[in-house]
Amino acid sequence: MKKYFSLILVILWMLVIFYFSSKPASVSDQESKLLIQIFQLLGLDLNSFLGELANFAVRKTAHFTEYFILSLLWFNLLYGKYELRKAALYSVAAVFLYACTDELHQLFVPGRAARFTDVMIDTSGGALAAVARYLSIKRKGYK
Repeated sequence: MKKYFSLILVILWMLVIFYFSSKPASVSDQESKLLIQIFQLLGLDLNSFLGELANFAVRKTAHFTEYFILSLLWFNLLYGKYELRKAALYSVAAVFLYACTDELHQLFVPGRAARFTDVMIDTSGGALAAVARYLSIKRKGYK
């Protein structure tokens, strides 16, 4: 039952990513600006720290974070079925493949484009999650 729940979480999160990627660039840009304003209300002025790069940084951090979470979900699904190292590698591979398809999907969204740099940012988020989870489990002495 736990594995079915894990699979459902993976699929739901992939749908969340698909939903965000389906938004036209103008909508996505406004959402990034809204997030910057929320941070400003909380006392963190990203524009003063990053200037014109604030919107870019928010967008790329979102990419990284989305795929960090996806990797954790994949890892959770795969660990137990595969040994620790394979679960980590397969979760990163799944993230990379989904990031590639996500960028292709964006070719069909107004104002969006496919960027291999985004695939690399996404995969980096996934790799960091897999390494963190791998080390966490190894530290506890599991295999």
